[in-house]
Amino acid sequence: MERTRTRAGAAVFLMLILGHLGNALEVPLDLAQPPTITQQSPKDYIIDPRENIVIHCEAKGKPHPSFSWTRNGTHFDIDQDPKVTMRPRSGTLVVDISGEKAETYEGVYQCTARNKHGAAVSNNIVIRQSRSPLWSKERNEPIRVQEGEALVLHCRPPAGLPPPIIFWMDVNFQRLPQSSRVFQALNGDLYFSNVLKEDSRNDYICYACFPHTQTIQQKQPITLLVLNLDAVNETVAALFNETDFFSDGSVEERKPTFLIPSGSSSSKMVLRGQVLELECITEGLPTPEVSWSKLSGEFPDKRTSIVTFQKILRIVNVSDADAGEYRCTAHNRLASIHHTIRVTVKAAPYWITTPRNLVLAPREKGQLICRASGTPKPTINWAMNGIPIENSPEDSNRKVEGDTIIFEEVQTGSSAVYQCNASNEYGYLLSNAFVNVLSETPRVLTPANQVYQVIRNNHALLDCSSFGSPIPKITWFKDSQSSTLEGDPYLLHENGTLEIYVAQALNSGKYICVARNTLGIAENHVYLEVKEPTRILKQPKYKVAQRNMNVVFECKVKHDPTLIPIMIWLKDNGELPDDERFLVDSDSLTITDVTENDAGTYTCIMNTTLDHDSASAELTVVEQPDPPTDLELTDMKPRSVQLTWIPGDEHKSPIHKFVIQYTDSLHDHGHWHNLTHVPGGKTTAHLELSPYVHYSFRVLALNAVGLSDPSNPSHMYKTNPAAPDENPSGVKGFGTEHDNLMILWKPLSVLQANGPGLQYKVMWRQKDLDKNWTSVTVANVSKFMVSGTPTFTPYEVKVQAINNNGIGPDPAVVIGHSGEDLPVQAPDSVQVLVLNSTLAEVHWEPVPLKTVRGHLKGYKVYYWRERSLHKHNPHRVEQQLLSFSGNKSHGMLPGLQPYSLYLFNVRVYNGKGEGPASSNLQFETPEGVPGPPSFLRITNSNLNNLTLEWGPPNDCNGHLTGYILKYQQVNNSNELGPIEELVLPANKTSVTLPNLKYSTRYKFYFNAKTGQGAGPVITEEAVTIMDEAMPSRQADIATQGWFIGLMCAIALLILVLLIICFIKRNKGGKYPVKEKEDAHTDPEFQPMKEDDCTFGEYSDTEDHKPLKGSRTPSNGTVHRDSSDESLVDYGGGDGQFNEDGSFIGQYSGKSSIRETAEAHSPVNTTTMNSFV
Repeated sequence: MERTRTRAGAAVFLMLILGHLGNALEVPLDLAQPPTITQQSPKDYIIDPRENIVIHCEAKGKPHPSFSWTRNGTHFDIDQDPKVTMRPRSGTLVVDISGEKAETYEGVYQCTARNKHGAAVSNNIVIRQSRSPLWSKERNEPIRVQEGEALVLHCRPPAGLPPPIIFWMDVNFQRLPQSSRVFQALNGDLYFSNVLKEDSRNDYICYACFPHTQTIQQKQPITLLVLNLDAVNETVAALFNETDFFSDGSVEERKPTFLIPSGSSSSKMVLRGQVLELECITEGLPTPEVSWSKLSGEFPDKRTSIVTFQKILRIVNVSDADAGEYRCTAHNRLASIHHTIRVTVKAAPYWITTPRNLVLAPREKGQLICRASGTPKPTINWAMNGIPIENSPEDSNRKVEGDTIIFEEVQTGSSAVYQCNASNEYGYLLSNAFVNVLSETPRVLTPANQVYQVIRNNHALLDCSSFGSPIPKITWFKDSQSSTLEGDPYLLHENGTLEIYVAQALNSGKYICVARNTLGIAENHVYLEVKEPTRILKQPKYKVAQRNMNVVFECKVKHDPTLIPIMIWLKDNGELPDDERFLVDSDSLTITDVTENDAGTYTCIMNTTLDHDSASAELTVVEQPDPPTDLELTDMKPRSVQLTWIPGDEHKSPIHKFVIQYTDSLHDHGHWHNLTHVPGGKTTAHLELSPYVHYSFRVLALNAVGLSDPSNPSHMYKTNPAAPDENPSGVKGFGTEHDNLMILWKPLSVLQANGPGLQYKVMWRQKDLDKNWTSVTVANVSKFMVSGTPTFTPYEVKVQAINNNGIGPDPAVVIGHSGEDLPVQAPDSVQVLVLNSTLAEVHWEPVPLKTVRGHLKGYKVYYWRERSLHKHNPHRVEQQLLSFSGNKSHGMLPGLQPYSLYLFNVRVYNGKGEGPASSNLQFETPEGVPGPPSFLRITNSNLNNLTLEWGPPNDCNGHLTGYILKYQQVNNSNELGPIEELVLPANKTSVTLPNLKYSTRYKFYFNAKTGQGAGPVITEEAVTIMDEAMPSRQADIATQGWFIGLMCAIALLILVLLIICFIKRNKGGKYPVKEKEDAHTDPEFQPMKEDDCTFGEYSDTEDHKPLKGSRTPSNGTVHRDSSDESLVDYGGGDGQFNEDGSFIGQYSGKSSIRETAEAHSPVNTTTMNSFV
């Protein structure tokens, strides 16, 4: 993908800067000024004799100048020639040549424009008539030349003005073919380095084209007869009565020789700025090859070309550096020769400094400079108002010093036009420059309020073209700033232009240009707008598409919003095809149903009035290749052939490989099969063939798109039949019954058969017993059954291919066995070793192999748990099976149940099945650790005690010896206290733990144990609470006097609390639940009951934490999750407390064993009734 960005300001900056800074001084036409020549005809003016002659001379000045002419150095009186007129307010001459010969007006003309302030003159204009003379009458005799000789056919066109363009054609106006052997020289002649027999023809015609008059002149045709040596012998024999003048009929070779230029060296002069053409024409046999070199340096890269089959070296726009020695080398296989050309560069005069108009105020100084260079150095001559300065009136304030005129304290009325003439032998230069003495206040010529628009980071040039005498001084200001604009980033040029080299957005605004001289002041306002550049943000990307697909090129652009963008799409730098398949959107180009013609380079161009951006991407259209053509069979042999073809068009997707297919019209007509493939770079394949096949071949090409259509089939190639080269594969022998042998093989294919009458010779014999083979010949099948064989006996088997042309190679022997039968013997010496409570090892004596009567597959152990060793727990399970492959004698029985009675037996098995089982043996597994208790729950939770109940393990795995109970406190931060441990007897199923702390959470760890150790642990949590036992405990001390006094104090305190509660209710004060609400981000406030000063239902649905003073249920089955939960969360239903605070509601949880909620400090139970 290629991208180009061009900014208008940057792209034309050089042009603008030259335009702004390089213009000659312009004096407004409303002010007095000497004449200035504005248009004139070229110095060398060739005219068409069929048209009127127009000699241009235009000038300006104040007052408007008058015009006069000289012809051949004398005054040309226009009024005396009725054929010549001068255009109004112009010096242009129009010559009516009707009835006149144009050559009458040939000559040197010069125009003079004059007013009261001076006179300006034009160049000397040389008028010449173009000429295209006819070819002189001539008769060309046929040219006879011996084959191999050099030859020049001369053109010699008539001299014309300008010189004609020469080319050689035949009678049918077809250009004659040229080469390094036959070519046209610069003078128009046709050169033959050596002639061949085919060069003979009778229509070598030289044409001269005169472009000025648009005419073509034709030379008489030239006949060329090329004679070979046999023809020369006959000619000589006829002339000299000799029978064999040349003894050898071959053409003699010769070394190269220079025809143009001749000799070993030459010289050439060329003028600076013209075209240098060096010619090197040689002859020789074989045709010499020509090369060029510069002995004194290198060729200029961009200005040098070698044309006309290396015969001509061309250098355009010659400079002084192109002088030096150039070598032409010509060589063939016989020799090499050289020619050196010394090139000198001369120069007609060219400007170094052109005189420029001067506008001076009275008593000012100034100078005119006229500097030119050339080779030889030009002579400088001055004139004033067309008169040599030495013949002009003397002026003490003017001094001529070579190429400079110096003016001191000029006076009013000394205005004039000065001419500078620089000349040498190769030409001249003439320039007019006036000196205008004026007193004029400043004026700004740039239009007021002009708006300049530039793209950010580009150059900005603000004009302030002014005029005044003396020349005004220019200063610039921006907006309301009082300081002048000078220094970075501003640059003020001599003509008043303000340059901002890299314009930024902050440079936008109003600029004031002020012009001052001693006579006054003038100012002008201009505006600068700095715009954002146009940029392509998402460029189109290279696309590869198959034919009939759709392609989308994206081109997303960012531009300054104040500029109007125009999106243009190009294809191969031209307009898009006029086709409705090309859909142009605001930021994309879509091409539907792509065809091959759509391939190319697509460019999106976003244009604004100031800049543009462009990006290009290529579209490659690919499709499957065309089928190969011209299939040809070569190098045909009995078992191979060479196939060649010509590839089809790959459609811009390289061919990866060629697939060669064949069809057999003898056996499988119409069905094509892959034979081989070759890389895509090859167009030939060596094909290995099979006998007795009628082959036809075709080729398909594969590229990244897919396979081509098949090529047309090749000619049929038939191979002769032969004996089989190979035997069937996959031979094997086995029995399907205990008294047979099945012999199987994979039949040969049609290609493998090698001929008609394919059969198979099946051979077998009992291994290590029979010496002779039993054989049978069968038709083209794939199996044969041998009956009456002994059970599971090894046999040697082989199968050989046979056809009408012979037998195949000696087949390989394969070992097979006749059919198997069930084993007849059970394993002996079966023993068992119990390793632990879950693993036992079984041993047996392997059976004799002959009793297996087949392939020994292994041994199988059947075992099952008869019962547990607990008398009250009979528990028979299903039979289990473990197989041990191979000739093993032991095996492990894992995953046994501890403290159980097992039975097992062992059997051998083969491919037919299992043999008889050994006698059942039994073994007992020892005790193991018990399983977990079946449950653990808290059945009664009181103030300082808890009751735990449990069930024995489902799997005791032995005699239980007891239970282990461990417990510890859990505080509000989930920290665990010290562990207490109890050992409980095996016959207990519950226990009550006394002396616990009230309102405290406990965690319990419980497991069973046998003589082998403790089993896995189950856990539970519960919380102690205050229960109905509290009043009875208080009744024991109710008769005590101190207790009665304490109760009275408590009653009084309660009364005071009730009063305070009532007051706070009326005042909105805080209370315990209010504090709880304040602690939550989203509490739900419940109204206060007026009758007992307690609170209504309260629910904390945000964090589900238990409230202070909440109690656990009496049965202690509340669970604790990963975070603390409320009672309602555990209950899942309505819950209430009775009057003394005990929980009486019913609830259900997810399990009978749960973790308890976090316990908190108790509160006065008489102040709260219920929570939900």
